[in-house]
Amino acid sequence: MPEWPEPVERVAAVLRAAAVDARIEEFSEGAATARDAARLIGCELSQIVKSLVFVCDGAFVLALVPGDQRASEAAIARATGAGDVRVATADEVMFATGFAPGGVAPFPARAVTRTLIDTSFVQHQVVWMGAGTSEYMAAISPHELQRLTSAAAVDLVGS
Repeated sequence: MPEWPEPVERVAAVLRAAAVDARIEEFSEGAATARDAARLIGCELSQIVKSLVFVCDGAFVLALVPGDQRASEAAIARATGAGDVRVATADEVMFATGFAPGGVAPFPARAVTRTLIDTSFVQHQVVWMGAGTSEYMAAISPHELQRLTSAAAVDLVGS
């Protein structure tokens, strides 16, 4: 079994426990942006899962958005019924997810109350998500990702 940094091991433990067919890969140069990740992996930018944390009426919501799109705060407000939606600060991201910005994995989440996944991911057989640090990514089917996060599928990039 590979020796992984602690945040990556947390992600791997969830995948093992759920018996999910997923692959964690290390990219030593790191992927600070979705564009970097797509280039390193050799996949479409739309296959990169950006794990973004929003504060919705004081609760932490994780939005899983394609790398080639921007999350719409209006769409997130509609999906959550929240009146006040804003992007979480770096400290809030760390508190809510247990991962530093740039390496946020969609699970396991510490204080996330809800997860939303963009409907467009289902067009892909495989998507790539952050796996705990900016040097690690995991390949997973979008259906397994949705199942593991109990995410509601919504259009997160519409206005």
